[in-house]
Amino acid sequence: MSNKGRVLVAMSGGIDSSLAAVLLHEQGYDVIGMTMKTWDYVSSGGSKKETGCCSLDSINDARNIAVELGFPHYILDIREEFGDYVIDHFTDEYLAGRTPNPCVLCNTHIKWDALLRRADKLNCDYIATGHYANIREENGRFVISRGKDLSKDQSYALWGISQESLSRTIFPLGNLTKDSIRAQALERGFVELVNKSESYEICFVPDNDYRGFLKRRVDGLEEQVKGGEFVLEDGSVIGNHNGYPFYTVGQRKGLGVALGYPVYVTEIQKDKNRVILGTFDELERDGMYVDKLNMVKYKDLGQQRMDVVAKVRYNDPGSPAVIEQAGDIMKVFFGKGVKAIAPGQAAVFYEGDDVIGGGWIKSSFRQNEAG
Repeated sequence: MSNKGRVLVAMSGGIDSSLAAVLLHEQGYDVIGMTMKTWDYVSSGGSKKETGCCSLDSINDARNIAVELGFPHYILDIREEFGDYVIDHFTDEYLAGRTPNPCVLCNTHIKWDALLRRADKLNCDYIATGHYANIREENGRFVISRGKDLSKDQSYALWGISQESLSRTIFPLGNLTKDSIRAQALERGFVELVNKSESYEICFVPDNDYRGFLKRRVDGLEEQVKGGEFVLEDGSVIGNHNGYPFYTVGQRKGLGVALGYPVYVTEIQKDKNRVILGTFDELERDGMYVDKLNMVKYKDLGQQRMDVVAKVRYNDPGSPAVIEQAGDIMKVFFGKGVKAIAPGQAAVFYEGDDVIGGGWIKSSFRQNEAG
């Protein structure tokens, strides 16, 4: 075994995870590659050809890298545990009137746990992925921070990983940019990796039609939820919607409502089967409650209020906020209003480039509604 240790690398077949494995191999680690089969799209009833990290082509691409460099590669079938947890949660959240974030859930509750269990069986000291983020140890805590390439930074999706898991995790791409990774792949002759298209879809909804997925997943769903009302912020009923699970906070397109001015989904009231619509300004909220916290940089904030930058979705640049922790609930006050805060999405709190922690958005509020 290498004096640097043995590392199990999650390899999706794409350029990032492939280069992560290549770089660790070149640095002298004893590398084992593993590709996780999380989903079989045919079983969802969809018609689109299977693509992305679970396809046979991607599995073969990962294996070819391992064969070329001479390290072992395994396929790990986690479809059952993935489906039971991630897909059931995805479905349940939409039926509860919330907007889920399955990729974050998969990272924190499926992939890391699955990798670590297999790492132990293979006598691996570490696991590694191709995420654009960094880890360091500080004051007895393992801290996640933004990757060097801010346009690709993935620290938002990693807030839920436990301290124990972080202590054994390596992110080889954290201090690299996407351009440099492409250049390094070309230098090593991996032209096909550079030319390979990247998928940004949910792996089990590769056609991006989550409504169709829900209809196929839940028998009789359309009948169960049809007939609900579209209601304006002032309480005026302006029509009927197609079922509250088929809408999300912030949505403007596809509403089928013509009022002479743009309207957006501002709230979903599952118990009343109502979808509330409002103007762009009416999307704004002054704060939110976040639950099911995982603290990263600090174990607990105690009674301390802290100035942070809070992100409410993956592509959100973040907004200045003050956070106040009460057990497993974080109350978040924004200095200026933030639009389209969707319950069910992840909220992540930053101190500079460091992830303080994160959780799931429970609800949002206007200043006059704050408790």
